Amino acid sequence: MGCKIAAIEYCFPEKRVTNEDLQREFPHYDFMNFEKKVGIYSRYIVQDTETGLDLAYNASLKLFEKGVDKNSIDYILYCTQSPEYFLPTTACILQDKLGLSKGIGAFDFNLGCSGYTYGLSLGKALIESKQAKNVLLITAETYSKLIYKGDRTNRSIFGDAATATLIVESEENNIKEFAFGTDGSGYDKLIVKNGASKYKYDNNCLVKEYGTKNKYTDNHLYMNGPEVFNFTSGVIPSFTKEILAKNSIDKEDISQYIFHQANAFMLNFMRKRLKIEKENFYINLKDGGNTVSNTIPIALKQYSQNINIPEDIILIGFGVGLSWSGGLIKINNPL
Repeated sequence: MGCKIAAIEYCFPEKRVTNEDLQREFPHYDFMNFEKKVGIYSRYIVQDTETGLDLAYNASLKLFEKGVDKNSIDYILYCTQSPEYFLPTTACILQDKLGLSKGIGAFDFNLGCSGYTYGLSLGKALIESKQAKNVLLITAETYSKLIYKGDRTNRSIFGDAATATLIVESEENNIKEFAFGTDGSGYDKLIVKNGASKYKYDNNCLVKEYGTKNKYTDNHLYMNGPEVFNFTSGVIPSFTKEILAKNSIDKEDISQYIFHQANAFMLNFMRKRLKIEKENFYINLKDGGNTVSNTIPIALKQYSQNINIPEDIILIGFGVGLSWSGGLIKINNPL
């Protein structure tokens, strides 16, 4: 007995911010070149009163509208770095909001761009150990709430979204072997320093500059782009080969490689290093941008719409932590 991905749905906020919108705020930056290099034209941003839970709720409703029986859900895995509260766990709130059974498991896990692949592995483990049969894997992020208004780079890259994935017990074993990596020495390369236990939120926090006139404070998201690029380009190509070896499959037998949709420049760099053809390497972040833990399920959903034969797909996430994970899945039909 194995497991498979039965369905995926995603939800963007209504508010759409284009490069033209940002150009008016940052008139001295070349957004045409940005779009060509990074591959992002628009992103979606929550309203002040809107949260990741709202997006997760709507994504889940889309699953149920497809015919998924909500009474069959026996576990919620909720991946987020945008929780409703420090406590309680947002997964518990979602259980009640969706009207799911009280006899289910539910917990949050705090991971960013590697979160979806971690979640698939956790769902697989719950099902194969017979602790669950139908797992609802949620990813939900509202990084826009963490970005300083003067931070042109991060406002250009990141967008908000949520996804809902149904992982089910199956006679098919379509979620294969996964691998993981962690380098906590790079924890400060992507960080919101203030607001949790170590450093309190500072109402008088100084505004700092980084890169080319980007501004941020320690209350907001900071990303060391060059260091994140160095980490990714140094680790992920060899990690991809590790996943192939772990699953005893050749590179040429993979129908599609779907990596975390960080930015087109980084993805193309890794594609070329791995010597993968363009048609076998998915890049589609023009509308939506980098939605952190949501990028892989959104890309997988979009790509799967054209599937009419079984395909082997490599999924790899990487980022904040520093953390990376990935594995092999098989998809037989549109999700």
